[in-house]
Amino acid sequence: MQEGQFTGFKVSTEPPGIAWIEFNEPERLNGMSIAKKRDLIEVLKQAQMDNAVRVIIFIGEGRAFCAGDDLKGYSAELPDSKLLPRIPPGHDNALGTYNSLRHISQELNLTIRKLDKITIAAINGIAIQTGLSLALACDFKIAADTARLGSATLRFGLLPDEGGHYLLLEHLGLAKTMAFLMNKTIASASEALELGLVNEVVPLAQLKKRVSDLALELSQGPQIAMRMLKRSLYQATSMSFEQACEDIATRTAVTDHHADAREGGSSFREKRSPVFNRWLEDE
Repeated sequence: MQEGQFTGFKVSTEPPGIAWIEFNEPERLNGMSIAKKRDLIEVLKQAQMDNAVRVIIFIGEGRAFCAGDDLKGYSAELPDSKLLPRIPPGHDNALGTYNSLRHISQELNLTIRKLDKITIAAINGIAIQTGLSLALACDFKIAADTARLGSATLRFGLLPDEGGHYLLLEHLGLAKTMAFLMNKTIASASEALELGLVNEVVPLAQLKKRVSDLALELSQGPQIAMRMLKRSLYQATSMSFEQACEDIATRTAVTDHHADAREGGSSFREKRSPVFNRWLEDE
């Protein structure tokens, strides 16, 4: 996985396979542009293909996690992607809007959700519209007590068009999502926790440590089984019971015969802590 500075964010890694993606345009409240989204998609595809990457963390610099789309960031005057040639921002006509949503904005959240690596959103501050959807696409959401979360698209007569409506339904159910979006709710961290939008809330000063501890714990778990389980859980949300059973049976035919499963059994019999992922160390 490539490290360094990209369009509006930087990537760094630390052992054992923990990748940090930090949005670093605090003066723009870490708003999203087409170029930034495309760089993120590319980096995440790299992470998926890199076995060494086990956990991916998103965090923002300054007082925002991501305050939504930066409308000025769609201007041709601003620097474009550092990875790839310039791409038109779209949204200048109906077909441009459709293409921009399907192939960039929605594709970013779909890419996050399709990862089999564990993802954590460390919501350090404001997470609005695109920022909220990106966070909700992650597997774990840890919020600082300073965070504020909302869609607020109706304030501008717009829709949560990057898939935010689906992700909110997934977390809140229909009645609460209807109220959340129609009332243009901006929830505090404690309100977001009560609603079920985040897993936990910690003081801002403790956010990085708490997320680091969680990432380290997850990175030391049996990666093959965890990745199979993650995919099976998300698949099960749109399957019948019988289909979900078939899906996890197929995956279990792999995991039961993996070295990590043998290590799990041996460590139990020997009354010691398991040491998983030797296959990764061998690589």
